[in-house]
Order: sequence, then structure tokens, then C-alpha cells
Amino acid sequence: MTVRRERRDDVENHLNKGALWAVTYGDLMSYLMIFFLVLFSFSVAKNDKSKSRKYEESLGNIQKAFGGKADSAGLERAKAREQEAQVESNLKESMQTEELAKLVQVQSNERKVKLVLTEGVLFASGKAELKEPARRVLAPIAAELKKIPNDVIIEGHTDNLPIRNGKYSSNWELSMARAYTVLRFMEEQGLSSRHLAGIGYGDNRPVGDNVTPEGRARNRRIEISLLKTD
Repeated sequence: MTVRRERRDDVENHLNKGALWAVTYGDLMSYLMIFFLVLFSFSVAKNDKSKSRKYEESLGNIQKAFGGKADSAGLERAKAREQEAQVESNLKESMQTEELAKLVQVQSNERKVKLVLTEGVLFASGKAELKEPARRVLAPIAAELKKIPNDVIIEGHTDNLPIRNGKYSSNWELSMARAYTVLRFMEEQGLSSRHLAGIGYGDNRPVGDNVTPEGRARNRRIEISLLKTD
């Protein structure tokens, strides 16, 4: 009896060892299912923005179901980047109108979206008060920027010609006054002051050659930068 029981146990052990591959195979199939579910969710979220929240909830449920912990911070970052991409797209589209395309340049990289406006668009020579047409240019920009709680940096730049007999004693002072004027306008349009900053660089960061009139015109500018989520 004892011998038969031992033989039966040996047979069962042998069979169990031979079936261990099924455990690994089952795990592999589970991971593949998760992988394709995530890909499908990304596809749905990309094609239908209104379903992005459902995608986030589904991803969190999948993580929890398989013993993981939903990364709420990661989901928030993904949502923030999606909103930033939408605002960037809207800015580029709105600046492509016949009126604005010649007045505003839109540049972007992984760190920020930057809008460049020349002096002639916003200010009279040597002045820091917005011209009336400037408000029509800045208003649609402010309308997009206030949709998300990102920091906005406003920079004032000038050429290197010295100021004579004006209200401001230097180009540096003029550039700061212009940046502050645009900042105040953005605040009046609904942007939170907590996310606004103004900087005056004077003639210290030229983008054109100050020897030529064309280069000096490029240097007299305002740059509005929307900082992206890290």
C-alpha cells in the first residue's frame, strides 16, 4: 500500500512539474491583454477627447485589478499635457487668420509655447501704452491662455538705440514697462496673477542685427511664453 501511494505521488508530482509552463503562459496572456487594452484606450482617448476621463478611470481600474496602484499624479500630468496641446493647437489656428498671421509668430518646443509680437503691433515708438489695435491682437491670446493654470512669462525687448528726451531713461526701463503693460492686460482678461510674470531685458537679447533697421525692428518685441508641464 505504501509503495503504491508513493508511486501515485511521484506520478502527480511529475505531472504537476510538466504543467508549470501553463502558469507562465497564463501570466503572459494576462500581460498581453493589459497591453492591448491600454493601446485601445489610448486610441479612444486620441480620437475622442470627451472620453479621456473614461480612459483614465479604466486605466486606474486595470492597475488596481492586477495588484497595482493607480498613479494619480501621472494621470494628472497626462491630462495637463493634453490640455496644453489643445491650447497650443488653438493658438496656432487663431494666429493663422489673415489679420494676425503677419503680426504674431508662434514658436513651440517641449518646454513652452512662445508668441512673438513686434513693437509696432503693440506700442508707439518709445511708449509703453497699448495701442487700441493691440487689444484686438492680445484678446484672443488671453482667451486661450486662461483656459489652463500654467505659468505665463511676458518678456520685453528693445533695440540698442539710446532713448533721448523720453519718459523712460533707458531701454531696460522701457522694456520692463512694456512687459508690465501686457501683464496687466492679461490679468484684466482673466488670467490669474499667481501665474503671471513680467521681465524686461532691454537690448541684451537681440534676435536681429542692430546695425540694420530691419534687425532693430525684430529686436523691438514682446514675447509671451506659456510654460508646459514638466
